[in-house]
Amino acid sequence: MQFLTDFVVAIITAYLSFTNQLAVKIIDIMPSTEKEAVIEESDSATLNPLPTTLSTRNLPDILLRSAAYQRASAITTIDPDQIYAENPADALVNIFCTFITDTTIRTTTGSGFFIHNDGVILTNAHVAQYLLLGSTDILGKAECIVRQGNPAEPKYLAELLYIPPTWVQENADLINDTAPTGTGERDYALLYVTKAMGDGPLPEIFPTLPFDSDLLPRTITNKKVTAVGYPAGSLLRHGPNTNLLPVTSTTTISELYTYGSNFADVFSIRGSQVGEEGSSGGPIINEAGAVIGIIVTRGDDERDGSGSLRAITTSYIHRTILEETGFSLARNVSGNLTNRAEIFATTLAPFMISLLSEKILN
Repeated sequence: MQFLTDFVVAIITAYLSFTNQLAVKIIDIMPSTEKEAVIEESDSATLNPLPTTLSTRNLPDILLRSAAYQRASAITTIDPDQIYAENPADALVNIFCTFITDTTIRTTTGSGFFIHNDGVILTNAHVAQYLLLGSTDILGKAECIVRQGNPAEPKYLAELLYIPPTWVQENADLINDTAPTGTGERDYALLYVTKAMGDGPLPEIFPTLPFDSDLLPRTITNKKVTAVGYPAGSLLRHGPNTNLLPVTSTTTISELYTYGSNFADVFSIRGSQVGEEGSSGGPIINEAGAVIGIIVTRGDDERDGSGSLRAITTSYIHRTILEETGFSLARNVSGNLTNRAEIFATTLAPFMISLLSEKILN
């Protein structure tokens, strides 16, 4: 019996060796144009390394250890029948927060977009962190509103569904910076709409963009993409009463970056009219109409032109939210949102509010 097993293994090994050699020979005798195509595919764009502050840090596992959160997410069914917006701007939102004291008015503005018909919004952590502070008066009387339209008008109130605790841990000390910097690492958050302004009814279906959580191919450099956002240059120049208008621009991907994962975690796009403060959290959409990234930071204008931007990929968001919650991005935006948001608010939110409050007061 052992002899027979060894014989079969030997036959299989010989066969694999032969087919491998045959494949090499076939490539060698291919016409030169086809050989060049094969080489081009294997020698596609390199991944430029970005500094990471999380590689040696233990990821918080509070939600992984929360039986209530795990039960709430485990019973979630992913709805395959989403209805998508034909115009990306219809799914775009502006997240506008004001903090009023006796002597000052502080405003923040950012972009986001609906990724589920039930009213789930994907945006940046550096935009959504102000919703954490909405339950305190540490920056003043707080109000955060989800605005939409052209120009942006108050539409909804929203609550936090998820913000990576790792991002808050690493960036809480930047809350008071007038021009904070960063690489965009884990800079994302999920909100969900809870109420319409004026106590009107909520839409049965929110206009939504599809997202692609597959790994981004390295061959995507120089491909056309669409960037969408609410750039706020005019607001910064003329004051908070300035109308914000949605902007859609076509541009191309210039570079790919990695936080050490050996995957394309970040990409840069060449300059466009979207490339201003306030567009953070806006979607980057491929030619197939799917979101492949969200805007996180300014790019390198000297290399890529004025208004260049960087975006974290939706595949990166999918991989990291899976690490921190145990569930995919698609599952995190589906199901009983109210239940999961309540669990998040009672388990993680107090810890993050404390971190941010401490940095503001010191």
